[in-house]
Amino acid sequence: MGLPSKAGRRIGGLASVAILASGAFVPSAQAASQRPFSGTASTPLASAGNPVQKLTLSFERTTATKCPVTFNVYGTFEGLPPGLQLIQYRIVGTEQWKGLKSPAKHNGGFTALLATLDWEWDAETPTSGQTSVQIELRQPDGLTSNTLYYFKCGMPDADDTFGETSEPIVRTPSGGPLAELVADADLDAVQARSGAEAALVSRYGFHLDLDAGPVTYEEVFATLPAGFAVDVWEVTGAALKSVLAHPNAEGWVLTPSSSLRYTLEGGAVTEMTLNGVPVTDDQVIRIAANYVLVGGYEGFPRWPGVTGVYRGGPDDRGALATYLVKNSPVDAPAGDRVTVR
Repeated sequence: MGLPSKAGRRIGGLASVAILASGAFVPSAQAASQRPFSGTASTPLASAGNPVQKLTLSFERTTATKCPVTFNVYGTFEGLPPGLQLIQYRIVGTEQWKGLKSPAKHNGGFTALLATLDWEWDAETPTSGQTSVQIELRQPDGLTSNTLYYFKCGMPDADDTFGETSEPIVRTPSGGPLAELVADADLDAVQARSGAEAALVSRYGFHLDLDAGPVTYEEVFATLPAGFAVDVWEVTGAALKSVLAHPNAEGWVLTPSSSLRYTLEGGAVTEMTLNGVPVTDDQVIRIAANYVLVGGYEGFPRWPGVTGVYRGGPDDRGALATYLVKNSPVDAPAGDRVTVR
């Protein structure tokens, strides 16, 4: 298909990049307010050694799910030594370094808004569009972040790979390991920005199992061809149990992320735990799910009393690719989060 290299796509896809310089950072719970630091490629910062041990990016869409799309890239810095740290960073594939100061008191970590990106779709050459973003740090070890993927504005070559699996990850009639993997990926994509506690997916749209080895974009696309956005909703424990009590006509149940488990018996949910703790009927839970599932399609009931609280997630294909690369090689989940008696 004549797709340029990944590095080339990153460079070409950053026609409009606005790096935060206003000081409007969003710190983690431990962080205090920060001041921007202006640095250039020819003026290194004065931090000694490697001030950052880990950098994890999170995606936050601020426009509609289709292209053109504008989204924020947040970075969570971990493993910092005590005191104020001066950090330089740049988007991989670009030349300009930017800088920021950590809070003086940070308990080893903080979160900051690093960039706002505007991506567009080129219908004539879709494989030249933007598909990923990664940040590198200007410190001796050349630390890089995880890579975020978003496939609404560009299409990789079918044989481009996104991490690998250590064993086959398959579907079962009720969802199974593949559905559990996708649910974990959806939750991971939005949890940092939304506070989501669990994710739910239906195996309805999954069209392909994943074989062991490198995962190609063709496989990612075949697994999740619809490319729905990952949203977050608030729902009570009682309402959630009422939804999960009704498999669709094929007998498929909704599959949760690893944080949520439930037992279905005699047409009712008899047990449900969130992070190992029983869910009460009046408990309000934040669940990541696409709007089709929440709206009562694919043969499942409409979610009663649900409230949308976050519409900033990526497409589910991008979420899956991001998760696979971040955790590669990926083992198959056990496929045991739902018990049907």
